[in-house]
Amino acid sequence: MSAVLFAVGVAAGWGASGSIQEMLVKEIQGLGQMSQDLRQSDHPEMSFFIFIFLNNSIKAILVMFAGILFGLIPLVFIAVNGMVIGFLLNVVDSNGGNLSELIIKGLLPHGIIEIPVILIACAYGLVLGGMVFKSMFPGGNRGSGIKGQWRDLWRKTGTASLWIVLLLFIAAIIESTITLWLMS
Repeated sequence: MSAVLFAVGVAAGWGASGSIQEMLVKEIQGLGQMSQDLRQSDHPEMSFFIFIFLNNSIKAILVMFAGILFGLIPLVFIAVNGMVIGFLLNVVDSNGGNLSELIIKGLLPHGIIEIPVILIACAYGLVLGGMVFKSMFPGGNRGSGIKGQWRDLWRKTGTASLWIVLLLFIAAIIESTITLWLMS
């Protein structure tokens, strides 16, 4: 479901207009300003790494556990992230930029790890939201019992959190070195 939401977000971002387009432009401008600030630091690679790792890890873990709010936050988070990527790709393509180069050099090196990991974090958030709904209705409490299902979900979510942070650490190393170098 999170992969489908992401793909829908990418498509929506590609065709964005009006107020959605304005929101996406502001998001990309904010990232661009942050990137300029990081490039001007004494140690750009380290600054990029710290920013990318903390930003992605904190957001991934928050979105997982924020799923308890009926899965709304992971749903919005994954759709908006897809929209930002779709919009950025469309802007590059519309302005005559090399879309293949952007994807191969700018997204793939770190994105091959980062995007699936973010999708998994959102999937856990969506499952958590689903469990909230399931707990609200008596017909959803079949099987091993709702307490056992919650305990199992919390255990799996905790384990997944550790793997997500580890994989985002690796992706941040790649993004702050290889991707940065390829895009320079």
